[in-house]
Amino acid sequence: MAKLVSQTYAQALFELAVEENRTSLFLEEASGLLEVIRINTEFSRFMNHPKIPREEKIEVVKNVFDDRISKEMEGFLITVIEKDRYTEIEAILEVFIAKVKEYSSIGTAYVTTAIALDEKEKRDIETRLLATTGYKTVECIYDVDSSLIGGMVIKMGDKVVDSSIRTKLEKLQRELLKIQLQN
Repeated sequence: MAKLVSQTYAQALFELAVEENRTSLFLEEASGLLEVIRINTEFSRFMNHPKIPREEKIEVVKNVFDDRISKEMEGFLITVIEKDRYTEIEAILEVFIAKVKEYSSIGTAYVTTAIALDEKEKRDIETRLLATTGYKTVECIYDVDSSLIGGMVIKMGDKVVDSSIRTKLEKLQRELLKIQLQN
């Protein structure tokens, strides 16, 4: 049920963004809102508190976000509060952001390496990803995991490319065990 709610609200916001030709602005605002919600736990606790009246929550949203986000985004937040769906706001914004990124041909790649990469290496990875995908832009989120030993793991959507030394060693170990069992 929660997934259906987030899909429905995200789709409505997405359609408004496309209709108004403001997908970039709404994407920026939704990303900012999501960050504010995740960082400011007091705000989230207040907005999700069942004993605080909707009118008070709406007033806080107006005071906090007035002149900081578009009237459409503010109106969307107010609608979410009025319909008593604020507990789903993170999921709604995540789905909306994913829809806009797909619509705008923006890919997100999670790149994990054994050691930190320098800027040139990051640019090289982004260039290769652009060349091998249909995306116009690729946002890379980098992470370091020394247990990989070497190489890297790239996750994009439901695809994973694992060229880590750890995985190669594990594969080699499985092959050697097969050989040993056959003899």
